[in-house]
Amino acid sequence: MKTLQRHRRRRVLLLQTTILPLLLICALSMAKERPSFELAKGINCLDKIVLRESRCRSAEVYLYGGHVTSWKNENGEELLFLSSKSIFKPPKPIRGGIPLCFPQFSNYGPVKSHGFARNRIWEVDTSPPPLPSNYSSNAFVDLILRPTEDDLKMWPNNFEFRMRVALGCEGELTLTSRIRNINSDGKPFSFTFAYHTYFSVSDISEVRVEGLETLDYLDKLKNRERFTEQDDAITFESETDKIYLSTPTKIAILDHEKKRTFVIRKEGLADAVVWNPWEKKSKKISDLGDEDYKYMLCVEAAAIERPITLKPGEEWTGRLELSAVPSSYSSGQLDPRKLLH
Repeated sequence: MKTLQRHRRRRVLLLQTTILPLLLICALSMAKERPSFELAKGINCLDKIVLRESRCRSAEVYLYGGHVTSWKNENGEELLFLSSKSIFKPPKPIRGGIPLCFPQFSNYGPVKSHGFARNRIWEVDTSPPPLPSNYSSNAFVDLILRPTEDDLKMWPNNFEFRMRVALGCEGELTLTSRIRNINSDGKPFSFTFAYHTYFSVSDISEVRVEGLETLDYLDKLKNRERFTEQDDAITFESETDKIYLSTPTKIAILDHEKKRTFVIRKEGLADAVVWNPWEKKSKKISDLGDEDYKYMLCVEAAAIERPITLKPGEEWTGRLELSAVPSSYSSGQLDPRKLLH
């Protein structure tokens, strides 16, 4: 009997000192890998993902369009512009936030304007391939889009479009897109792409964009004629629709009134689109308010001039990181240059 009791005590001690700690370590490891998001119902009962960070920062992503519609800082301030007239009813795309332009930017190609990714229902990706360690975040969701029969009729290419939306510990918002050619017939395909980001600004007349000076651009208001930017910074007094070419990896948007600077960091996206419809065009856009142009600015990380070409089995990655920081002032001018290096 005493021998049996000793064996039982040894098994209990073994369980307490080795097996239970190992189980706890495994549970903690799984908790770290599990994305911290919640599935909720959004406008018109569309499914959305809510990401939250420990300091009350948050982001929202609709499965319709894989569309980020909200990005809030620690004070609950909305950093993205979303039109109050946005319909939130398929097949109309959501107006504002971060629409995805794929497989075609604008209407320059065989597919409808800005492609079909922003008009499709995405799925939560439960088994995504791993990302590099420097892409890690505790608040994230992985989404996936595969072509429908209608998509294949418009654009006859099999693909997998995976995207991770992540909210960092400093409140930065990161979108990492991975597009893979899975054609079985050996055929390559080419596409253009943009993160069509609408930033919320205090007054478009008080905003400037830095980091694009001296660069060439295509002016969409002048039949995509090519020009070189002559100004020290981009400011706004009328409708603007330009595609800047071979842009740096960092761009800054300075909001004088809010004393805020948006910093755009991008990888795999050579171009940048700057767009504001101004008063006349705003009145022609049914899901945009007549005065909305004053409070929004689109600066889009994009790949347009040189389309991305993938052979079967190849994958492209395009990454966008957005952060909002207080602006510093010097003689009444915003000074973001330290942010751009």
